[in-house]
Amino acid sequence: MKILVVTSVFPNSKQPALGVFVRERMFKVAQHCELKVVAPVPWFPFIRFIKKDYRPLVPYLEIQDGIEVYHPKFFNIPGHFKFLDGFFFFISSCWTLRKIQRNFDFELIDSHFVYPDGLGAVLLGKFFCRPVTITVRGTIRKFLPQRLISSQIRFALARAARVFTVCDDLRQAALDAGAVDGRTEVVANGIDAEKFRPLNKQEVRRELGIAVGHKVIISVGGLVERKGFHRVIEVLPELLRNFPDILYIIVGGASVEGDNEQLLRSMVAALGLEDHVLFAGTQPHDQLYRWLSAADVFCLATSNEGWANVFLEAMACGLPVVTTRVGGNPEVVCSPEFGTLVALGDRDELRMGLEQALTKIWDPELLIEHARRNTWKRRVDVLLDRFRSILPVARPEEANIITREN
Repeated sequence: MKILVVTSVFPNSKQPALGVFVRERMFKVAQHCELKVVAPVPWFPFIRFIKKDYRPLVPYLEIQDGIEVYHPKFFNIPGHFKFLDGFFFFISSCWTLRKIQRNFDFELIDSHFVYPDGLGAVLLGKFFCRPVTITVRGTIRKFLPQRLISSQIRFALARAARVFTVCDDLRQAALDAGAVDGRTEVVANGIDAEKFRPLNKQEVRRELGIAVGHKVIISVGGLVERKGFHRVIEVLPELLRNFPDILYIIVGGASVEGDNEQLLRSMVAALGLEDHVLFAGTQPHDQLYRWLSAADVFCLATSNEGWANVFLEAMACGLPVVTTRVGGNPEVVCSPEFGTLVALGDRDELRMGLEQALTKIWDPELLIEHARRNTWKRRVDVLLDRFRSILPVARPEEANIITREN
């Protein structure tokens, strides 16, 4: 089986944290079949003269873990005409797919994110006569209110051979947006249980320069408003009354959604929290387990998520999770034994949830066991089965050859 992955969200040498969850998912699939990746990057002329670090130049071809990853540019007007992104995504990818097809006659196109990726993939599927799958993630709800884009999403979902969603909440959103019920199912993300494992807390804290006696909260993600780092910072002064040695570690940096680091740092300074907040920057994915193992509680006061892998990664390191009751979060943190769900925007509830998490005696083995029930292997087995089920038994040209030979 030969699969071509098409997605605009995928790690590259300039943005190593971009879409790590897509790479983790599909590189696990690649252990069982042949796979290449086309990850178009948005481009607009002269933009880098205005914003120096905006949309960094990415090499056209990279080799990641032995797999070819192509990065053609697709025309993208910043902040305007987003309803054209899917079309430009398709146009910019055609030449690359034709080039790849000469030596890699892919049988299926697997796309991630419904727009522009899903629409672009469906158009590519029609052009190259290949079935297409779309994995729907949390961004779908952002686009649905936009009439010109939502009509394109409806077109793409209705024509995909299979639609995957990473949680049941998004399955319902996909069905509401035009996906076919019988071809739409949940295949959640997973974790690498070998990569994410608990370390001795005292030892890893000494290695990272964190005081052994501190109560430590940690958040991981792109430094954007949606992830809610500011919400945690807002409640720290009240938490300090009961936990005077509290430390809040923020792991992450700029993402394609933006960069709120300076705003967050300004909040920390205004509240006098410089000694209680550590900006650890972006960390390699295979080193996150060290930072997670150094903490007591994982918190993400996010306003929107699909299936947040980082919750399971934290649990695999023995941490309870405090997060908001939005999107697929209740499907991941599905028991009080794994953490606490709070209402989005309820400052008092977030504070109380963190206080409870910092004082409660948790069972790390239960947390680790829950995480390990959600490994990539379980997800990949389902994906491979579904991929095989939509492949034609024989393409028309192959059927003609068989007929002539008989």
